[in-house]
Amino acid sequence: MSVSGDPSVARQPVSVRSARGLDYDRHAEGYPAQRRADPRIAAAMLAELGSARTVLNVGAGAGSYEPLDRDVLAVEPSAGMRAQRPERLMPAIDARAEALPFDDGSVDAAMAIITIHHWDDPLAGLREMRRVTRGPVLVLTFDVDLLADFWLISDYLPEALQDDRRRFPTIDVVMNALGGASVKAVPIPIDCTDGFLECHYARPEAYLDPAVRAAQSVWPRLAEGVEERVVHALARDLASGAWDERHSHLRTEPAYEGGLRLIVSRPPVG
Repeated sequence: MSVSGDPSVARQPVSVRSARGLDYDRHAEGYPAQRRADPRIAAAMLAELGSARTVLNVGAGAGSYEPLDRDVLAVEPSAGMRAQRPERLMPAIDARAEALPFDDGSVDAAMAIITIHHWDDPLAGLREMRRVTRGPVLVLTFDVDLLADFWLISDYLPEALQDDRRRFPTIDVVMNALGGASVKAVPIPIDCTDGFLECHYARPEAYLDPAVRAAQSVWPRLAEGVEERVVHALARDLASGAWDERHSHLRTEPAYEGGLRLIVSRPPVG
């Protein structure tokens, strides 16, 4: 495997905030505690890696879904996120998805886990992943159209949908950027440990916790006062029973099929 340049060489600091993404040097605290890999979601992804030994994780963050039984190269532009990687994982390379410092076909597989909506140019990043990977490329992302049905958004936070439509490439666009791919729905378990926005579909009280919201990228992007309005309205509806009148069935729903999607691209055979 060849890596272009030496990732250990110091480089000039760069901003990791874009119109799409979030400044994770300011908002990274608490992610390892709240955004822990869910074993069932991880299993769905690891099954797609097959026999791949070298795995590139792009937009790796704190490395929550990195397999421990393979050789992982992690790419993460945020110093704040790189600093939170546990000691059992290899340090992440300071680089961006749009300019991966690897030769063509130099890794067996690559993955991007709930991250492409933060990239400056998601399509360029996806093409880079396909370029450097000789085997499967896995992208875990959301179908934004389906997020519209999630109660937190439909009942309380329509602003999130407007923001997400600007940030998330559509599923078809992602598949085309990878040169063709398959897509499958990933059910969200009722006790999901990865605290993305839909994770607490059956546990509405969780959204009242500032630590939970701090590890979800939508909240810092909202206009002033919106987060406070949502929290107040949800707390009121939970106290009055209005939320349960509308959604109590979700409290015992073992899994929720929301917008979470796993896209898998494989190189053409022959």
